[in-house]
Amino acid sequence: MQNALTVDVEDYFHVAAFARQIDPSTWDRFPLRVERNTHRLLDLFAERGVRATFFVLGWVAERCPDLVRAIAQQGHEVACHGYSHQLVYGQTREEFRAETARSKACLEDQARQPVLGYRAASYSITKQSLWALDILTELGFSYDSSIFPVHHDRYGIPGSPRWPYRLEMPNGASIIEFPPSTALVGRQSLPVAGGGYFRIYPYWLTRFGLTRINRAEARPFIFYLHPWEVDPEQPRIRAGWLSTFRHYTNLGRCEERLRQLLRDFQFAPVKEVLEQSAIPMLGDSSVLANA
Repeated sequence: MQNALTVDVEDYFHVAAFARQIDPSTWDRFPLRVERNTHRLLDLFAERGVRATFFVLGWVAERCPDLVRAIAQQGHEVACHGYSHQLVYGQTREEFRAETARSKACLEDQARQPVLGYRAASYSITKQSLWALDILTELGFSYDSSIFPVHHDRYGIPGSPRWPYRLEMPNGASIIEFPPSTALVGRQSLPVAGGGYFRIYPYWLTRFGLTRINRAEARPFIFYLHPWEVDPEQPRIRAGWLSTFRHYTNLGRCEERLRQLLRDFQFAPVKEVLEQSAIPMLGDSSVLANA
């Protein structure tokens, strides 16, 4: 079964975990490592013959245009990760629209391909920011991958659907939501979509959860990773214990775990996985507000 492999192209100093320590106005003062680390992933994917979807931050794209071109030229899908990696529910509608439009236009110009997919910084489309979906349809996006069906201190809509579904917007347009993957263990939804969960869990637990999705539930999963997660030599940022734990745990083991994941499962870009899936219509997005 083909599963969706995704990369959120941002640098180590962009993450929400360090938002209190690092002001976006100072980002240009930090050593840029995202280009080298993304090429590291591109080389690994080429070695394995795997294609993926790269959700690229507009801020990165403007500074690394050759990187976006390389992603597209190697047969991967280019998608949008917003512009400034700010939490959607912390922005006004006008700020969100302007930044997302800016990023999408930049990526399409560099990649020479339509940008159909969007993923919010830190999965920050929540009950408080479902209005962002309307704006995404107005800007021409076909799918989103931002609504995590879990409890978390920063994101999530617990009880929302676990599989791809189509939402009809008040403006008459619709958008497909591909939620980050969770596995049912008893009555609990265990997040197994990647990122910090992939580094913190033992690998056998991730493999168990993803195998359960493919075999027991006969569904494709979606997996994500960041380029900084294969970079154990990145500069260390002083932060609280929880942010430090989430960001730095097992950075040195992540690349080998990723290699094992690519051996254990089959992958393709999000667009192709969605094209192969039967996607039900959920109805109006207000349904999610009651999840």
